[in-house]
Order: sequence, then structure tokens, then C-alpha cells
Amino acid sequence: MVKIPAGEIELRDDRIKATWTTQVNSFLLAPVPVTRELYFSVLQKTVESNDQPQEPVVNVSWNDAISFCNLLSQQSGLQECYSISDDGESVVCDWGADGYRLPTEAEWQYACKAGTGGYRYGELDEIAWYQENSEGMVHEVGNKLPNAWGLYDMLGNVWEWCWDLYDVKVYGSYRVFRGGSWAEEARGCGATCRRRSHPTFRIDDLGFRLARSL
Repeated sequence: MVKIPAGEIELRDDRIKATWTTQVNSFLLAPVPVTRELYFSVLQKTVESNDQPQEPVVNVSWNDAISFCNLLSQQSGLQECYSISDDGESVVCDWGADGYRLPTEAEWQYACKAGTGGYRYGELDEIAWYQENSEGMVHEVGNKLPNAWGLYDMLGNVWEWCWDLYDVKVYGSYRVFRGGSWAEEARGCGATCRRRSHPTFRIDDLGFRLARSL
């Protein structure tokens, strides 16, 4: 995993015309999204023969992602980050735990930008699989150029679930995902683009990336 330095990031919600600055502590972030190979090996399931093992895993819900984080933490001898209620409706994160977790929205955006100031950390065709160059499908991780901190596929290929609730008053339990995907138009593949859905939502261009607290 890549050690991300501490700093601060300005977040914004264009829907309500709000901006706010958040401090980000140093943390660890995986250089690529979780692959099919890693996901199914941790779940002790066989990757189907027609699946590419180094493609990002997709069709995973937010609930699936946090359960995976806990399971990988268990198998790695690390402390689980998530306490999940019996009915699955309540999830609490222990930020001091050393196990695997989803990045926060602030961590994700801060890591994506990697010290750059623009909407993207490079030319889109060089850094991302998106609607115009993906040929309508997901691609193996790590085949486009990384950002300055050595992170691949932060934009394009698959959207990535983050920890955060989107807007409890309006959307209830909906969680944030970031980054754009192979199916997304160019304008949707940027560091500040925000989307959201129910934590049970699954689709073929949405995955996740692992983080750990330091």
C-alpha cells in the first residue's frame, strides 16, 4: 500500500453550492482497486474461468465492501475497523483500528489529486478508461499512467465506494462513490465528481479500494 502524506483538501457539493476544508491525516491507500483475484480469494471462492483476475471487482455493494474489509483484516491478523449491527443497518468505524477499511471521501479526493490543483491529475486518455476509450468494458488495473503518488485508476475504470454518507436529511443511508468509470462520459471522470447510492446498490462499473489508518 502507498503511504499518503498528511495535508488538507477542499471538498465541495455543487448541489447545495457548499465548500469546506478538511484535514487529512497520513494513511495508507492501495495503489489499485480491489481485483477479482483478491476479492474471491479472500471470500474463498473461485474466479470464473471467463473472468480476468486482474480486473477490478464490480457488482459489489457498499455493504459487501465493508464486510470484505473486515474479513481481510481477520485473515491478515489485523483489528477489524467495522462494527456491523445484526440487521446490517448500523455500521460504526473504529478509526484507530489497524485493519482494512474504505477511504473517506476527503481521503479519496486528496489522494486522487496528489498535490495537483486541477479537475484531473493528467490527460484523461493517458490516465483513465472511460466511455470514449474503454470499448464498453472494464480493464485490468494499472495499465494507465498513475498520479504523482503512484496510484492507478483513481479516475475511470470503476467508480469507488467511500465511507461517507452523502446527505442524511435528503438521501438517508446513501453512501458516496467517486472517480468515474469505463462507462462514464469524460466530464464524470474528475477528482471532485460525486455520486451516491443505497449501500445495497450493485452495478457493473462500481468497485472499491482499500485504505488503512496509520
